[in-house]
Amino acid sequence: MDSRPPYLLLLLTSLLHFWQCARGQSLYTIDNAVFTIQPSTKVESGTPVTLRCEVSVSHDPVLQLTHSFQFLRYDVPVHSFTTRDTVALYELAPARAADSGAYECLVEVGKKSRTSIHQTLTVTGLQTPVLQLSQTTFFESEELIATCSAPEEKGSLIFHFYQEFRTGPPQEIKQVGPSGNSSETKLVLRQAGDSFLYCDYEIPMLTKAGRSNSSNKIQVIVKGLYISPTMNVLPSTTVYEGDIIEVVCKVVSPPRNVDVFLTKDRRVLKKASVSLNHRYTAQAGDSGELVCKAEWGSVQKETYQTVTVKELFSKPQLTVEPIDIFEGKRFKVTCSVSSFSPERINNETIRFSIYKDHVKLSNTDTYRAVAHSSQNGNYTCKAQAVTQSNSFIKESTTLVVKAKVPVSQPVLSVVGGTLVLGKPFLLRCHSESGSLPITYTLHGPKRQPDFRVVSRPGDQALFNTSAIQRSSDIRNFLCHARNNEFNLPMTSSDQQLLRTTNIIEPVSKPILTMYPNMGGVSEGQDLTLVCTVERGTPPINFTWYRTGTDKDGALASQIPPGLKGSHIIKGVSREDGGKYYCLSSNQANEIKSFPVTVGVKLAGWKKGLIAVFCILLTLALVLVILIKKGLLPFKRGRTRELSVKSASTKAERLSLTQAEVNEAANVTPGVMGRSVWSEHVSGSESDDQNSVASPEEPETQYTEVQIKQIDPSRVPAKKGTDMVYSEVRNSKQGASEQADGQGSVEYAQLNHDNDHCNHDDHGDPGVQDDHIDDIDDIDDIDPADQGECNNEPTPNS
Repeated sequence: MDSRPPYLLLLLTSLLHFWQCARGQSLYTIDNAVFTIQPSTKVESGTPVTLRCEVSVSHDPVLQLTHSFQFLRYDVPVHSFTTRDTVALYELAPARAADSGAYECLVEVGKKSRTSIHQTLTVTGLQTPVLQLSQTTFFESEELIATCSAPEEKGSLIFHFYQEFRTGPPQEIKQVGPSGNSSETKLVLRQAGDSFLYCDYEIPMLTKAGRSNSSNKIQVIVKGLYISPTMNVLPSTTVYEGDIIEVVCKVVSPPRNVDVFLTKDRRVLKKASVSLNHRYTAQAGDSGELVCKAEWGSVQKETYQTVTVKELFSKPQLTVEPIDIFEGKRFKVTCSVSSFSPERINNETIRFSIYKDHVKLSNTDTYRAVAHSSQNGNYTCKAQAVTQSNSFIKESTTLVVKAKVPVSQPVLSVVGGTLVLGKPFLLRCHSESGSLPITYTLHGPKRQPDFRVVSRPGDQALFNTSAIQRSSDIRNFLCHARNNEFNLPMTSSDQQLLRTTNIIEPVSKPILTMYPNMGGVSEGQDLTLVCTVERGTPPINFTWYRTGTDKDGALASQIPPGLKGSHIIKGVSREDGGKYYCLSSNQANEIKSFPVTVGVKLAGWKKGLIAVFCILLTLALVLVILIKKGLLPFKRGRTRELSVKSASTKAERLSLTQAEVNEAANVTPGVMGRSVWSEHVSGSESDDQNSVASPEEPETQYTEVQIKQIDPSRVPAKKGTDMVYSEVRNSKQGASEQADGQGSVEYAQLNHDNDHCNHDDHGDPGVQDDHIDDIDDIDDIDPADQGECNNEPTPNS
């Protein structure tokens, strides 16, 4: 025996079965779905039709499949079921025209589906309907119930009902909308006599099927209903107002339950059963058509009579003269009638009375008064005529009398109260009092008269006006006002316009001037910028600006009382120079001046200082030039001298100071290399300078002298050589000078180095106090020192 538990074997068998089923679910495919219509796709109505759908599926033989079938008509499911069979049937027994359409089948196997090819079923022919009536004999216009049905047809049907007479074509008397395969409705036959009723139907969705055959025909008898009423109007259909009218309306040989109505203009005057009698007094507005109507159930019969009511006299009319009534003027109210019936009354028998606000004013046909606000009101009049039988009173329509207020003196004003010369403006013409409508006319210079009509309260007469250039031109504007076509126009006052108008004249182009001088000012002075306009309405705002520098912007602003404004710049400096302009503005405009250039000159003391400097510089240059030309003597202020003795009896001492040589070289570089010399004269210096050489004076003679070595203890060591030249000239002082026949003065020129030549400037006492008394002392100068000093400039006589 198998020792394994039985439940384990069952579990393994179940798992194997489920595995095979799961494996089999994917082992099938739908090969085809075939849809057929039997016996044919085109049949007569009432024929049984079978719709057949067969599916072909390839699958594992072990697998048991379930098929879901759906039959569709125009893609709308009409039948469905599920089976394991491969064939499904859907029967139409019998088939009717409503079953016509395109059919197909849809098969679903598991998660797979297949749709067949569609087939079209055509069912020809419709069932013959059946007509039923609630009664066959009835009165004309009496209602009866008719039922038309096709019980075997499907869908919603539209039914038609017909009445056919023995002569003439049938007439459709009613159509009933879709309501299944049967319809019940009410029919009303209005023509008496024998006729036949029948019906047919159609299917809205199948227009190609047409209409069905006609139903059975039912003969009906429509009896005439003789309830037409008779109407008599007494005494006649033409009467005068005030006459008594009697109207008789009745039905002869009526059936039961007949009602009679008397109406006029769709208004019921009286109602009764079978017959009625109506009496009333004729009024002027009673003319018209009377209707006598008999009603039995839904059946109505009518009779018509036209009644004419003549007026004894027409409705009175109230008129007023004149048409426009102004306060303080007389007016007349008249009451009259336009026509009357001379057969009944005459004009003298009509009495008139006039009322205001229902208060009698007069028993005559006229009323006269002076127009005033107290006379304003609603006026009416009444006319009364008395006949043999009656008295008639007629009232006119209400006439509103309101006296007009004459237009007052118009006021002409500028809208806004401000007029800017040179710009268009708006004028308003207005009268404080006056009844509307008021016509305003504006007259102005160089323009055609302009009109405005004010008809409603709150409206204004506004006139667009072109610009004027002078304030006096406003005197030429005039405004006329009138509130009827007869009264004289009222004229506005031009003086009043001037008084109420603020006239602003635009500022002219400003002119900028400067003081004390145009174009320039000296440093330290006060500069006044004056901005002036020729015309303009104050207040005028003047603003000064400076351009062309970083300080561009408003300098100052001023509102003076007149046409001129000024701005003062205190203590101008060089930075205040530049271009300035001013801007003038008032309520009308703003305009800019031409710029003015301000130049700042030097102060006077600076000019004097520069002049002195220039003079001194010029003198210095002249002095230098003279020195360079040798036209001035060079005087020595030093103590150290170089003495040269004359060979003559009286010798002039000439001394040359080395410090002076250095000083000349430093002050006047341009004369470097020239001789620097000084002279000591025994006589008067002025006499020597002012003396004039004699023509016989011998020429000056120059000799070159070799300088000897100087004693080191007396003079500091020097480098270079000094060249000494001697000049011999005659002296005119003394006889001893003449005895020798000539005199000689010796000049010395020293060429030395800067270091040694400037040594005297340091104030060496040994050099300053030490004089060369003899020309022979020059030989003591070191030749080496002479060479070093040759590069120094030497003065030249």
